[in-house]
Amino acid sequence: MSHKVLFVGIALSLLAACSAEDPPAAAPEPTTPALEAAGNAAPLDRGLEFGRVITGGKLFEQYCASCHGTRAEGDPGWQRRDAQGRFPPPPLDGTGHAWHHSRDVLKDVILNGTLAQGGGMPAWRGKLSDDEIDAIIDWIQSRWPEEVYRTWRQANPPQQ
Repeated sequence: MSHKVLFVGIALSLLAACSAEDPPAAAPEPTTPALEAAGNAAPLDRGLEFGRVITGGKLFEQYCASCHGTRAEGDPGWQRRDAQGRFPPPPLDGTGHAWHHSRDVLKDVILNGTLAQGGGMPAWRGKLSDDEIDAIIDWIQSRWPEEVYRTWRQANPPQQ
């Protein structure tokens, strides 16, 4: 019986601490993967321009997310050809093979697509500017785990 009394007393004390005049907790701002970088120091630590990463995320959502996923997670079966004989969209979040490629190769794939290599990605040449493609690549790289980015940077040192 004493445990029940103690529990009820604690519960009443907690309820009394909440007054009707306390403002309700603000609902968290909705977030999209494009804006998640706002709480992530990786872009700045990697020398990526924060504004360009945000822009790249918005462009990714607009042009790429319908195939590669809103978080760049890709198709789960990306390593196996589909019924049409094409490879589904790979993950771009550091779990696929995109990080094995130089920035120039990534840009070339975006510009020219992958239809000639057995993929299903359309060419974005003439639809996305060089600056937009660079921003998308920055956003993609901001999503890579630190070890993946470090390995990529060692294989692709900045050009002087």
